[in-house]
Amino acid sequence: MLSPATMVPDMAREQQNKTDAAAELVFRLAEALQHERIVPRFVDSYVVEHGRQALQVHASLYRDLLELLQREALLATTARALEIVCAQPVASGRTKPRPMLRKDAAAFRRRYLAVLTRQRKWSAGDALDFQKDLQMYEDLLARNSSARRTRKPFEAANHPFVDRCAFLLDSSFLEKARVAASRALNDLENLAQQITNAVLHRGEYAKERPQSNR
Repeated sequence: MLSPATMVPDMAREQQNKTDAAAELVFRLAEALQHERIVPRFVDSYVVEHGRQALQVHASLYRDLLELLQREALLATTARALEIVCAQPVASGRTKPRPMLRKDAAAFRRRYLAVLTRQRKWSAGDALDFQKDLQMYEDLLARNSSARRTRKPFEAANHPFVDRCAFLLDSSFLEKARVAASRALNDLENLAQQITNAVLHRGEYAKERPQSNR
């Protein structure tokens, strides 16, 4: 039987696991986005497929474009990762796994955004701008959640990443850019899901391991 004396350390350890998971999620997502090169590959394939080499002619403008698209990719993966964290059933001590409580989800989100701000070395203004855009992503996705379904390869997703990236990439050929952005979104969401599940399951394993008495 658990006594109050043993319950307090267990609760503290559980909270520490959640805090560590938020930080780990930030770093692993950032590493994966850089390693997988989803955004540069998305732009390169679009340029080749549609003969839009003019998009890459000016090096400085091309770098600026990639930076803007990378920010959208970070918003999309963050929104998906936090959505999974809130919905994923997790065990708490010996209780049956259940979705994270609202206050715990809010604390996880705050921790994630704080670590992300430090990692990116954002100013207070940059951090607030990102958080406002993230809230916009989350609000739109919550509104459109009932309309989610499997898309055909030539269909564009109803998603803020798709609309914003298509406009940034090639507003002259918006529908073609939206379809290409939808393919990139699929890769980004799959990546976010793989990494988030790996981080959450590792955290549960660490929490449930028996403590040595030696």
